[in-house]
Amino acid sequence: MSEVQAFEADILRLAGVRHGFLTRVGGASQGLYAGLNCGRGSDDAPAAVEENRRLAAAYINVLPENLISTYQIHSSTAVVVDAPFSPQAAPRADAIVTREPEIALGILTADCAPVLMADAEAGVIGAAHAGWRGALDGILGSTVSAMVGLGARRHSICAAVGPAISQRNYEVGLDFMDRFLSEDPEYDRFFSGAADMEHAMFNLPGFCIHMLRQEGVEADWIGRCTYDDEDRLFSYRRATHRGDSDYGRQLSVISLAGAASAS
Repeated sequence: MSEVQAFEADILRLAGVRHGFLTRVGGASQGLYAGLNCGRGSDDAPAAVEENRRLAAAYINVLPENLISTYQIHSSTAVVVDAPFSPQAAPRADAIVTREPEIALGILTADCAPVLMADAEAGVIGAAHAGWRGALDGILGSTVSAMVGLGARRHSICAAVGPAISQRNYEVGLDFMDRFLSEDPEYDRFFSGAADMEHAMFNLPGFCIHMLRQEGVEADWIGRCTYDDEDRLFSYRRATHRGDSDYGRQLSVISLAGAASAS
């Protein structure tokens, strides 16, 4: 078992904030899930998943029970938390916001965009799961609004979009594109031509950046494509194209410094 690895975003290198977009490197899982699969919803061995989440908690320097994630449903729902909850009590939501230093927020993805946010001055953090549906329906705006409700200021929030499927690998049908254009015709700039006239290529990270900036938030993408980087990242679409029976999920985490030590 090798040491876990994570990407970090320059925009979130803030005093009082810890974060990491954990890769699949390291961990206890085997086979399709080899490495640091943190997805309790996968068919991986539960003991391996819990060990991987323990390693993730140690990386972000919190106790394992204080690393929390929601039951993600591709919604626009963001929840505010002030205490850890058990996996069985996880709210059905796609973003979590807190100002409590003992809590680390986790987001599971395997092509969708994990988005980590922080207002270091106000001491407020957020984490969102942004698939195309949640991004279009407003999950990022919901997250920002929840942070503002805890005292954050929009112009002070910094956001990083983590590893996600890139436009060159995200082929969609024209009905998919029409859903976006019916919301705003200018969204056509997030689509490009595909290999045939019945499809288009969608820029999910770019769309997330746009939605964040519309909220007055400084934002950037770390430029890592889940589909391309098999050695370091899980990808639902890559697994589907290969005919795999399941896929792993990577975890992105953020916490406020001063959390209880995991050592």
